[in-house]
Amino acid sequence: MQFAANEGNILPAMKIPAIAVIKIWQGLRTIWLIPVMIEKYAVIALYFTVLVFLGVFAARGARSMKGFVIGGKSLSFWVAAFSAQATGESAWLLLGVTGMGAMLGFSAYWIVVGEVVGVFFAWFVMGKRYKRLTDLYSSLTMTDFLVSRFQSKTTLLRLLSAVSLIIFVLIYISAQIDATGSAFEAFLDWNYYQGALVGFGIVVLYCVAGGFLAAAWTDMFQGAVMLGCLVVLPVVAWLAIGNSAEIVAGLTAIDPALVSVWGGEFTLINVSVVLGMMLIGLGFVGSPQVFARLLAVRSEAEIDRGKWVALLFTFLVDAAAVSIGVLGRYLFTEKGVDPETVLGNGAQNVMSELVHVSFPPWIVGLYVAAVLSAIMSTVSSLLVMAAGAVTHDLYAKLVNPSMSDSLAAKLCRYSTLAIAMGAMALATVVSLVAPERTIFWFAIFGWSGIAATFCPMVILALFWPPFTEKAAIASMAAGFSMTMISKFLLQELPSVGPVFVALETMPPSFLAALIVGYVVSIISPEPANAKQFERDLLASSQLKK
Repeated sequence: MQFAANEGNILPAMKIPAIAVIKIWQGLRTIWLIPVMIEKYAVIALYFTVLVFLGVFAARGARSMKGFVIGGKSLSFWVAAFSAQATGESAWLLLGVTGMGAMLGFSAYWIVVGEVVGVFFAWFVMGKRYKRLTDLYSSLTMTDFLVSRFQSKTTLLRLLSAVSLIIFVLIYISAQIDATGSAFEAFLDWNYYQGALVGFGIVVLYCVAGGFLAAAWTDMFQGAVMLGCLVVLPVVAWLAIGNSAEIVAGLTAIDPALVSVWGGEFTLINVSVVLGMMLIGLGFVGSPQVFARLLAVRSEAEIDRGKWVALLFTFLVDAAAVSIGVLGRYLFTEKGVDPETVLGNGAQNVMSELVHVSFPPWIVGLYVAAVLSAIMSTVSSLLVMAAGAVTHDLYAKLVNPSMSDSLAAKLCRYSTLAIAMGAMALATVVSLVAPERTIFWFAIFGWSGIAATFCPMVILALFWPPFTEKAAIASMAAGFSMTMISKFLLQELPSVGPVFVALETMPPSFLAALIVGYVVSIISPEPANAKQFERDLLASSQLKK
């Protein structure tokens, strides 16, 4: 245990109650070493069994393109809400956000604020309108919606949308594979590559079998596991420590910046960090993997019910994740100790350490399942979505429009497998060439790329009738390009680089895409299309809810 790093030091008295609990559990685990491993693996095996069962069961509804890609638009609000939010959170929540809580302290709670606001806008403001229009257009994918929205005369919009999505999906899935290997390594002492292969293999199995419904149903199960585990852990740790005043005093002794909402003094860099964390939530406002659930829900009434579930889920899991990091920083580090030397790159092992010292082995196995839930719920949704982009948006629409439904479903499965292999290869390469990477960086780059490419365009497409196809293409290109420019150019500049590093890639990329989309629409208006969209809005509002 990393906690052993503190042995021999004079620890603050406030840590004594927690240490007592820790030592008791450590003793029990030493005595029952063999049963420990059996208990862990039994829980994980049960978890995998449930996933495979759900995937096989869902296969009955994946025999057509519509069934494989959107599950026949049959989702209830519980499934839609849990699936959407579990998909949106990913490994960055359990490994990245917990690490941010440990590294930054109280200022990391701005992530919670940003995510809650983003989810509010997605479900409360955009959800119903998106559902109505996609039903009116009989859309199977977000690309279908965009093509119908602009009455596209060329294939450029469809091609650019599908290709951009596939590129960033590969990056994002690769980040989740990376997290899978790290999770098995941290919790079970597995080889990184073995863990990545086993965990990812299970996801591919049930996605190939059951398509969208498999992803949605397993997401609900995985979301419930995530929610329960995340909420319980900080409560147990807090009860072991004593009270909040002791925690605040201990963090202040380690580093006063940890208890500041600005991460220290009110400086440009600190404000940029806060802004970057808050704006992570923009990724919920139009991302294809999240909005696929709004498209697939059975009715508007389900959105009205699901929005409260989605909002509460997001608040609880995000607040719990940050709290885990904050409590871990208090327990496992001292003044002058670099948290990364104790808790790994970006402190991404903080949850693993806290779980091991707080719970018996079988519950540790449950937390392995929780981390895998965050990862797999995202991977499954992305795989199905990317397979739909390849098969439906590209091949069926541009190459073979007369393709039968049964053949389309079969090609979706082949596409899922091909994309999975590509993502696995990319994750392997990244692990070799960038050993110092963090889960947070890797995941946020993919998340930001998808968000910047699609979200500004979707916002404008839904709420601004003058928005044009040319502007949509320009907006996508700007968001895609700026993501790369911000990460690999602007962040390297000696003058402004630190500010862009602090902001991360989401804010500048999102803003660039939004501005470009607006400006191009003004410069090159299409009044006829604007009037048609206003008619579509009226027609969609009259659909049976």
